[in-house]
Amino acid sequence: MSAPFVIVGAGQAAAQAATSLRQEGYTGEIVVYGDEPYLPYQRPPLSKAYLGDEMTEDRLELKAPKFYADNGVEMHLSTRIARLLPAEKSVELTDGTTRTYGALLLATGTRARPLPVPGAELAGVHSIRSIDDVKRFRAECAPGARLVIIGGGYIGLETAAKAKKLGLDVTLVEGLPRLLARVACPTISDFARTLHEGHGVRLLLGTGVAALKGADRVTGVELAGGTVLPADLVLTAVGALPNLELAAEAGLAIENGVKVDAATRTSAPDIFAVGDVTSFPSALYGRRVRLESVQNAIDQAKAAAKAMVGGEVHYDPIPWFWSDQYDIKLQIAGLMDGYERTEVEGDVAGAKFSVRYLLGDRLLAVCSVNDPKSHMLARRALATPAAPAPAG
Repeated sequence: MSAPFVIVGAGQAAAQAATSLRQEGYTGEIVVYGDEPYLPYQRPPLSKAYLGDEMTEDRLELKAPKFYADNGVEMHLSTRIARLLPAEKSVELTDGTTRTYGALLLATGTRARPLPVPGAELAGVHSIRSIDDVKRFRAECAPGARLVIIGGGYIGLETAAKAKKLGLDVTLVEGLPRLLARVACPTISDFARTLHEGHGVRLLLGTGVAALKGADRVTGVELAGGTVLPADLVLTAVGALPNLELAAEAGLAIENGVKVDAATRTSAPDIFAVGDVTSFPSALYGRRVRLESVQNAIDQAKAAAKAMVGGEVHYDPIPWFWSDQYDIKLQIAGLMDGYERTEVEGDVAGAKFSVRYLLGDRLLAVCSVNDPKSHMLARRALATPAAPAPAG
């Protein structure tokens, strides 16, 4: 019997890869190792519907347990891989046992970037990357509790929106002078600021954090200027780090993530990688790209499954993302990096508009607010870069 296909990681990409391997006609063993106690589940709702208690845990599951049993997918949950052994074509578990593979797929995702200030380890300081993270955080979200969120990106803003609905007193601290500064233009940043201030969130922009205060439990957030904000709990939302340690220790090439080619192959034979942990060549943007998105996890996993069974693959996606905040849906198509100018179409005050990011006459990205039509047109236009920017 040939060695199984082994998948390290049990998130969105892993679930899709297992599904797609069967769809591609692979009939051998599929073995999945995940360090959480849960079957693969959706992560975007964690800071949205699941945090707001609008979605039950079972609805987060991407596939019912029966799917894995029916499709011969051997799931090993709460199980960590200690080492990759490319020369032996095997993985070593933390208990010292090994498992050989015919092909290996790394889908290890990301983890929350730690806040590099004193006091970050105190009780009452949270991040949101997993079901258990949300359970711990939500247990402390009593109405009237003073929550300080550190970070004005999508996770910070989505959590602020849900926390206000849960009745918390919310202050958000962002070190840069505007919200979403790394991923959006000033028009979107200003819109987000007005939106959250209108819902009662206190925003402190251009403000650094020096320390978290408290003995055993957090009681306050000391700002760079010395002011201390009282806090009953703190959420850190300062980005994510790719879980690339296994790959790096095994000698795989690393370049802003595990480096893969357009067929999702790593630098080691028979090892592939997908999802948030990878960087891949983008012909569309002329550089390597690492994407933290559901779209990439799903589509790259499909590509990897095809490549693992010997199919021809050239992965070069149109990136797209979304964010839900209050009754607002932001949808982003493309990457805004390097834009020279923007064009706004629609009604910003009425919260239905789109912003096009342009480099010369070339469309790089579109951010749509409550405007799904412009989002779909943007994705179509980006798929044919010679086409003019889409009209809203």
